[in-house]
This record gives sequence, C-alpha cells and structure tokens, in this order.
Amino acid sequence: MAADSPHDSNPQKGAPRRRVLAAAALTPMLAGAAAPARALSARTGEAKSRRLVQPVTTTLSDWEEVAHALGRKGDMKRKLMYHTALPRHDLRVRSHGIHVKPALALGSHVSFVRYADKSTLLMGDVVVTEQEMQAFTDALHKHKIGQTAIHKHLLSQTPDIWWIHVHAHGHHPGALARGLRAAFDRTDTPPPRPSSQRGVDLDTAGIDTALGVKGTVDDGIYKSIFVRGETITDGHLVLPPGLGSTSAFNFQPLGDGRAAISGDCAMIASEVQDVLVALRSAGARLVELHNHGLTDEPRLFFVHFWAVGDGARLARALRPAVAATNVVPGG
Repeated sequence: MAADSPHDSNPQKGAPRRRVLAAAALTPMLAGAAAPARALSARTGEAKSRRLVQPVTTTLSDWEEVAHALGRKGDMKRKLMYHTALPRHDLRVRSHGIHVKPALALGSHVSFVRYADKSTLLMGDVVVTEQEMQAFTDALHKHKIGQTAIHKHLLSQTPDIWWIHVHAHGHHPGALARGLRAAFDRTDTPPPRPSSQRGVDLDTAGIDTALGVKGTVDDGIYKSIFVRGETITDGHLVLPPGLGSTSAFNFQPLGDGRAAISGDCAMIASEVQDVLVALRSAGARLVELHNHGLTDEPRLFFVHFWAVGDGARLARALRPAVAATNVVPGG
C-alpha cells in the first residue's frame, strides 16, 4: 500500500498513523525534559549528604598577607574571624537632618575565615557612593568576588549612599584580599585613623537593661549586638557566630540623653512580620527588608530601621523586636 499522501482526499485515513508518529517524535523530547529534574533531585540529595566544614581558629599572624594586601591592620573576632574595618570618614552624610557619624551607619567592614579544608571565606558589607558603585562592582567582577546584596541602610540620605555585601570563597586569601583592594581603590575610602573610645552622653545602663545586652562604645557610637542562636551555614561552610547573621542597635548621642538609632535585625521568615510590627509600634521607621546572603541556611532576612528619641526609652520600646527573634547577646 502506498504511503498516505498530504493530498489524500480522506483526512481521517492517515490520522491514526500521524498520532503514532507524533507520539514517537515527542518521546525523546519528553525523556530529555525529565532528565534535568532527575539530575536536580540527585544533586539536591548529594548536597544534603555533603559534610559541613567547620571554621578553625587563627591568629593575627596568619593574616599578614591579607593585611598587607588591604593596606591596613585588622583584628580577631572570636578567634575565628579576621576582621578589618574601613569607616567612611571622608563622607558627610545627613539623614532626616541628622549628621550621620561613620560608626553609626557608614562603617565598611570585611571578614576572612579559615576552614578545616584549608579554604578561606570572605564576607563583608561595603559603603559606596552612588557615583562609586558601578566601578566598584566592575572591579569585584574582574576579581571573581561576588555580590549578595545591594541596598540602603538610611532614609533620605545625602549624598546617595549604597551598601554592598561581598562574598568569595577560595584557597588563596591573599588573592581575595588583592581583588578586594582593587575594588576599594575604585572608591574614596580613606586610610585608617585612630578611633575615639570616650564615653557617650547616653543612659547606657538603662539601654543595657532594656535590651538585655551589654553594649560597647565604638568611635562615639554605643552599640548593642546580638547573634543568631542557631547554627548558620553558607553552602557547606559553617559560619562563626555573628558572621553575616548579626542584629545591631547603634545609638548616636544627640544630647540630653537623646539618640539617633540605626538598626538591623536578623530574622528567619517566620519572625519577619512580628519584628516589623514591633519596630513600628516602637515608633521606628522601616528602611529596607532584604537578604545579606544567597545560600545561607536557615534563610535569613534583615530589616534596617531608623529611630530618634530618648535612648533608654527607645531601647525599652525596641525590646519586643529583639524578643521576637532567636538571638543571644553578641558578647
């Protein structure tokens, strides 16, 4: 029998065969579509079965190459994080008519952590002007340093300032530091200068009692710090307490016990709404809700806020926002 012709006068005659041919043609396509799902499932199972890698203790001497590359000395946090502060003393920033001191909300900082597999994790939060942001970004990309967040900490600020979270992981900390230095060189970030540890014109005892944590003075700013109570991971790496998961309440004295507060709360998804309600009930202005990381587990969210008033009274009003999250004093 001759094959069906496209000009066959009986359209029903070739229909069954066309359906069979169509099904045969679709079979490999459907099989190919299913393959990625099976592969993804396998990869997910593989990721879950990977062993987590723990951070290891280090000393300042372990980070001399990094310090040299960055051009400034850092300090150790919890004997696990090599931390370097790069405050933007060069900027004259105002928010809602208040002059913002660098330690309140303009403090770039980066941390390096060594792991049991000899690798190094770099994480940080960097302050850049709007004019600096694109060149800074391009330099990060050139040196294979990732960005995990681009956002604001302040409302109605002049000049326009942005905060960029940086992230990299590798086996050559010196190379990471040199790449970071190349990005900082695209900004006007100034060289270090001595910080002032003088007392602050605030009821610090009242703030401590209200928030339930002993604060510290950093260059004229009173800081109350909390860290998440659970273990946080970044991919297969266990993060040291406080790295990328800190709640911070920074108080800048305004005179007569008053303060401007720039704050940041670290939350899991189920805590977010309670914290937002608590902050607004305290009279705080919400600035931004966002992520700091891309592969953290549990998934963390952060809300930046701003408040002005009597420091101790604001601390008491803000305590419910702390109580709504699983955090402990930062120490």
